[in-house]
Amino acid sequence: MMAEPMKLMYNEDFLLQFGRRTADVYPAFQTEAFVREVTDEDWDVLELKERIRKISTSLGRFLPARYEEALEVLFAVSKRCVGYPYVFLPDFVEVYGQAEEHWELSMRALERFTQGSTAEFAVRPFLLRNPERMMKQMLAWTEHPSEHVRRLASEGCRPRLPWGRTLPIFIQDPAPILPVLERLKQDPSLYVRKSVANNLNDITKDHPSVVLALARQWKESHPHTDWIIRHGLRTLIRRGDPAALALFGYVDPSEIASYIAYASLSAQPQAVPIGGNSELRYELQLRDGEALKLRIEYGVYYVKASGRTSRKLFLLTDKEVPGGARLTGSRTFHWADLSTRRHYPGIHRITLVVNGHEAAETSIELYESE
Repeated sequence: MMAEPMKLMYNEDFLLQFGRRTADVYPAFQTEAFVREVTDEDWDVLELKERIRKISTSLGRFLPARYEEALEVLFAVSKRCVGYPYVFLPDFVEVYGQAEEHWELSMRALERFTQGSTAEFAVRPFLLRNPERMMKQMLAWTEHPSEHVRRLASEGCRPRLPWGRTLPIFIQDPAPILPVLERLKQDPSLYVRKSVANNLNDITKDHPSVVLALARQWKESHPHTDWIIRHGLRTLIRRGDPAALALFGYVDPSEIASYIAYASLSAQPQAVPIGGNSELRYELQLRDGEALKLRIEYGVYYVKASGRTSRKLFLLTDKEVPGGARLTGSRTFHWADLSTRRHYPGIHRITLVVNGHEAAETSIELYESE
């Protein structure tokens, strides 16, 4: 069963509740008219981000006309509005607060609203408009007592934030981001450390050498930092990047084959309807010798609508094993459509990937179920 779309959290009951809370602090607020405007004839076809924008722009027509006064109302109501659904509060700042005369107030608003929801999307237009000034603000936020604000300092400047606008200036040159990450590399909050790792992972997609150099510099300076490095290099490790693997003690992909005596991979059944299951089994026999650090994965080459294939890796194990070890395992693989992946008929090649090296392979034919 597919999960309910996130956009459905914005319904009439939610909007009425928010409107009544707003009217409690600003009696002139017309709750019913606000809800009618938001949920007009276009509402049902709007997706999540479009609904967020519809709410924030409509708020601007029902709150005081002066930006400063509107924010006073939202500051008051935000005390009762905690959780992701209230991301339209920072979006209000993005829509109405980008004028130069509003800069300082908008920064205070983003800092405040992110503590109850997240301003990671709303901060990006300010970065695009004035990156140097905004990065000074991000650097200041790294010292904030709230983990939510410190996370914003990192999450807001990720070059390739999912669902957010890309930041071409930082895709081209990530140097302005690094001082922010430097200050957060030992942050006590896992919430913040995850963001730092994700920011580094973004940067590896365009400048892997920058992140590898930083990782070598940071490595073994603090346990929190080591965790960040490992998660920040995850894409490079999955790709079998030799420098990334070497940093964590894995055998180089170009050499791992010489350590493998035998490798096999099988699938049963080999013809499966879309929505069905297969059982994958692997066996890996290592040659006698020293202990090895191995990362073993399945690589599934999914057939796309165009007929081309795209590989996705699924981790099986990541550990050190003695020389001469024999490793076996099995996993049931589900071919049901997901909200994030649709399956298409055709031959799906599957490989056993050891430290980035494809050591064995098999295939499955997917067909349309009747």
